[in-house]
Amino acid sequence: MSAPVPACYSDIGKSASDLLGKDYPVGIFKLEAKNAAPNGVSFTLSGHKDSKSGNIHGEFKSKYHYPKKGITLTETWTTHNHLSAQVELDNSLAKGLKLDMTAHLQPLHGNKNVKGGLIFKQPGFHTKLYVDVLKGPSFQGDVVIGHEGFLMGGEACYDVTDGKVTRYGVSAGYTAPEYNVTLKATNSMSAYTLLYYHRVHPDIEAGAKAHWDTSSNNDSVNMEIGAKYFLDRDAFLKAKIDNNGRLGLGYTQALRPGVKISLGGSIDTSKLGENNHRFGVSLNLES
Repeated sequence: MSAPVPACYSDIGKSASDLLGKDYPVGIFKLEAKNAAPNGVSFTLSGHKDSKSGNIHGEFKSKYHYPKKGITLTETWTTHNHLSAQVELDNSLAKGLKLDMTAHLQPLHGNKNVKGGLIFKQPGFHTKLYVDVLKGPSFQGDVVIGHEGFLMGGEACYDVTDGKVTRYGVSAGYTAPEYNVTLKATNSMSAYTLLYYHRVHPDIEAGAKAHWDTSSNNDSVNMEIGAKYFLDRDAFLKAKIDNNGRLGLGYTQALRPGVKISLGGSIDTSKLGENNHRFGVSLNLES
């Protein structure tokens, strides 16, 4: 049996990151509606309001997928008048090869950006290379090698104009069916993150994160632990707490097929009597 394709570099440790970061709609009121047509065209309309500032941000995204040609076209327009277009060509030129071209435009200020890249993945190997055409130009690439559950990866960004590497990092991890552990060194080896995820039971997941940034002139390590409990197939609870006493709570319920609501809260347990707590709601509609 051939080795599986490893996760891309940015997804190493994703299980723990999602456990501690997703499904906590704190400080926002969010609505997202998705609609997909039988011909492969999908539309996503989303918006959220920041409960503290009152600012509202909206986004409209359309995606056209042509499986026979391996082509996907994505267009996005936001309420800040940011326009973006992406063209993806997957498995057409060679098996495991994906070409990606993305353009961003802000008409009012004249800001624009164009990135082109390729992703190549094979059993035990996953790599990406992107070039920022207008800024630098600069190259950003990463590679991941996997073998029997072990993952090793590295990334680097090179600015052609300055002729130097502007950022680099490495990651290592081990993945098993019930748990995985990851160590990341980012920001040119100045920040270190340890991630741990464990499916304790079919209904219980647990995770932890430790982060130390040497550039902050602070010797303390930020730590966070959390858990997820499935009440049934349509609902789950999440909770997390960090070393500063900030407690996060989340509850997600599928009300019916295509309708899901999430409630989130962040409570400062060290200052329960003060107005430092934040709450939020997210409603997802899909058809």
